[in-house]
Amino acid sequence: MPLWDRRAETMSEDERAALQAERLGALLTRLAGSSPFYAGRLAEAGVDPDAPLGLDDLPALPFTTKADLWEHYPWGLLAVPREQVLRVHGSSGTGGRPTLVAYSRGDLAVWAEVCARALGCAGAGPGTLVHNAYGYGLFTGGLGMHQGAELLGCTLVPVSGGQTQRQVALIRDLRPEVLCCTPSYAVRLGEALGEAGIPRDEVSLRVGIFGAEPWSEAMRAQIEAVLPLKALDIYGLSEIIGPGVSCECVEAQAGLHVNSDHFLVEVVDPASGRPLGPGQRGELVFTTLTKEAMPVLRYRTGDLAALDPSPCACGRTLPRMSKVTGRKDDMLVIRGVNVYPSEVEAVLVAERAVAPHYLLVVDRTEAMPKLLVACELAAGWTICADTEEAERERVADEVGAALLQRLGLATEVRVLPGGSIPRVELGKAQRVVERTSTHDPLAALSG
Repeated sequence: MPLWDRRAETMSEDERAALQAERLGALLTRLAGSSPFYAGRLAEAGVDPDAPLGLDDLPALPFTTKADLWEHYPWGLLAVPREQVLRVHGSSGTGGRPTLVAYSRGDLAVWAEVCARALGCAGAGPGTLVHNAYGYGLFTGGLGMHQGAELLGCTLVPVSGGQTQRQVALIRDLRPEVLCCTPSYAVRLGEALGEAGIPRDEVSLRVGIFGAEPWSEAMRAQIEAVLPLKALDIYGLSEIIGPGVSCECVEAQAGLHVNSDHFLVEVVDPASGRPLGPGQRGELVFTTLTKEAMPVLRYRTGDLAALDPSPCACGRTLPRMSKVTGRKDDMLVIRGVNVYPSEVEAVLVAERAVAPHYLLVVDRTEAMPKLLVACELAAGWTICADTEEAERERVADEVGAALLQRLGLATEVRVLPGGSIPRVELGKAQRVVERTSTHDPLAALSG
């Protein structure tokens, strides 16, 4: 299959390392002269930005964290004059604290390039009809894939999120080949197409590019069961550039190709910051080698994954990262047991009797917290109406046993009637909530 940028995507390891070292050196020189924040950080670390630097010297460079972005909000990390900023994107962080990122004209060009590569990984090309259901606005998803599709020459439907019935009509009438949205919304669209009486084999979609939420292999199977497509994972975050940092290919679906000519990737131990080797799971760290307006040096993402430097069957030699299995700060500690939401999802999605919609409730109404798992029966699950409650209890017992085996933790499982868990029309699905003496999120659910 033709690649969007064959030279960049098939470089030898030595060629790529030389390019990365060259760009890293230029970045350090620029940061020392244009960013008071980084000039200070480099001086504190004893780094001479003009001295020769190899990739083996990366661990000597200082980390950047989200707290640094918050502390210097909104313009403190700019490395260009404010007048050169063409666009601002961002997201809301903990407690609603915003994370804003600035883009120069050159940054927008790089972003379009890497999103075009992602669409190329899906087999898209000039004229391919792309249905883009990521949200538009400060969130980077919608506009990122939009500009990548236009650069690639695709026919773009910029539908954004929400208005599901309208989306169903557009998919039916325009017959797009590629779907871009969050994985949770892909499931919702699959359900809605079925509810509209459109048979699965009459849906034109063949590839989906799904991101903005961590999702499991079991969720991939669920998506591909309700939609006739290959589900690809895409990764990005606004602090680095947005979607397009990495993406799976349709040929292998075996790890996300990191555009490492632009984004130098490391994996470190989440606790110590010590570099980890290929195949070892840890925290992803990125350095933006070519970003102009707000570059970041060794940015700690909090996302957990592993790296595989081996070439892919598709012909790309870019290093591949595994699916993000969770976030360092998403880990729940329940009665001394570390629980990642992705582990719970893997159990739920593997259970045929359960739909891929769930809510994890951390119950803090007692001295020791406990975990409640609310889910619902799968559509079309064959039961008699007068025994539905007993069937839900039986399924709850099965799911509880599977969770105990996977997590080593007893959980309370509630299997609700279909449609009880709120569907997400816009943005990311909220999977984890807290129950306190004054707030009970389960009270709003039926069943």
